[in-house]
Amino acid sequence: MAKQETRINRDIRARQVRVVDDEGELLGILTVPEALAAAEERGLDLVEVSPNADPPVCRIMDYGKYKYQASKRAAEAKKKSAKVEVKEVKMRPKTEEHDFQVKLRNARRFLDDGNRVKVTVMFRGREVTHPEFGRRLMEKLAEQVSDIAQVEMTPRMAGRFMTMVVAPKK
Repeated sequence: MAKQETRINRDIRARQVRVVDDEGELLGILTVPEALAAAEERGLDLVEVSPNADPPVCRIMDYGKYKYQASKRAAEAKKKSAKVEVKEVKMRPKTEEHDFQVKLRNARRFLDDGNRVKVTVMFRGREVTHPEFGRRLMEKLAEQVSDIAQVEMTPRMAGRFMTMVVAPKK
């Protein structure tokens, strides 16, 4: 089912409506034909703003301009909302110290930028029989970033991958 659209002009189904003019003044309760005549007299549209009221409230306005301003407001709100991404750092259980430091530096950079970090340890072949190596690696990383982040999802095994999510502290 599509979202309910605002009814305008001849689409308004109520017998009587409470009408507010383009300056915001209440014209009173009128029949739909009378309200439509008042709107056409001003060269504007009759827009149902509160369909659930008794009687429904309609406003005389330029509907095209109203829709344009509403879309601009929605775009502005979307632009202002903070978009948090999930960045990923991948390692292996046999990742050496220098490589670990590079991954740690990347994770810290992602956290400083306000993103969440998904840490993944990939196991190959028989490595999967020793998940404690991967868990140790993740605990070490979590400890190293504990000053700027907290563990959001503890390490858990899913097939040949162990994952953990850390998020920046508020």
